[in-house]
Amino acid sequence: MNTRALLLLTLLSLVPAPALPQARPADDRLFAVVQNARYGYIDRTGKIAVPPRFDYAWSFTEDLGCVSLGGKYGYIDKTGKTAIPPQFERAWPFSEGLALVSLGGKHGYIDRTGKTAIPPQFGRAWPFSEGLARVAVGPRGGYIDKTGKVVINPQFWGAGDFSEGLAPVSLRSRWGYIDKTGKVVINPQFWNAGGFSEGMAPVIVKSGGKWGYIDTHGEVVIGPQFNRAWPFSEGLAPVETPEGYGYIDLTGKMSIPAQFDRADPFSGGLARVKIGRKYGYIDRNGKYIWEPTE
Repeated sequence: MNTRALLLLTLLSLVPAPALPQARPADDRLFAVVQNARYGYIDRTGKIAVPPRFDYAWSFTEDLGCVSLGGKYGYIDKTGKTAIPPQFERAWPFSEGLALVSLGGKHGYIDRTGKTAIPPQFGRAWPFSEGLARVAVGPRGGYIDKTGKVVINPQFWGAGDFSEGLAPVSLRSRWGYIDKTGKVVINPQFWNAGGFSEGMAPVIVKSGGKWGYIDTHGEVVIGPQFNRAWPFSEGLAPVETPEGYGYIDLTGKMSIPAQFDRADPFSGGLARVKIGRKYGYIDRNGKYIWEPTE
């Protein structure tokens, strides 16, 4: 072997081999279903994972499912085993490591062990989103951090969760958007507004008008045309039309035809839909993974 070839072989041996693509872990979240008036859980293929036995159940978040049994709320793990015993008057799914619960008519927050993180003290409150949670003090809403400290003073007649750094709020009977310092970044001008997701937010531009979508500059990007509209999730958004509920894509084109009596946002590749009194789950193609039951 000549010197030049040997040098080339040596240099090639020093170049690391390209990393093999890592297989994405299977999405193992569980989804709440109702069967014969009892709630249980399915996996994303539609297979029963926790048999129906609860009075009510929320879909799993952060590896825990919020369930109601005997008039009290608690949490289970993915095997159906009790993780936090039923003890709360009301409870909601975990978000960012904390769960909203109600005791004595007041709302507070617990951690994943069931320990009180923020004592019940609020008349109304909502789950954490992007490090802040909405709370109501008297008739007006503001925001707290995870220590329970008020970081944006209660001043809004209406407010939504933070998403993509912005939150919809109502000031002077119109809706606009604030950042996490409480500064108004999109002036109040809408008759109603939802949270941002995937760069767009649903709004009603004028009184008695239809819902459309704006971008983060407040410019309309999908024209007002829907009876109701929700934020995008996984590239699709549920909307209501005269024909019923369906899903649009990011261009505003109907992706799953309007055919449902209610439709929830997609999560983990599935969306809960309602037909009459029955609830089922569809995939992104509109195919049933769980046929509607009650």
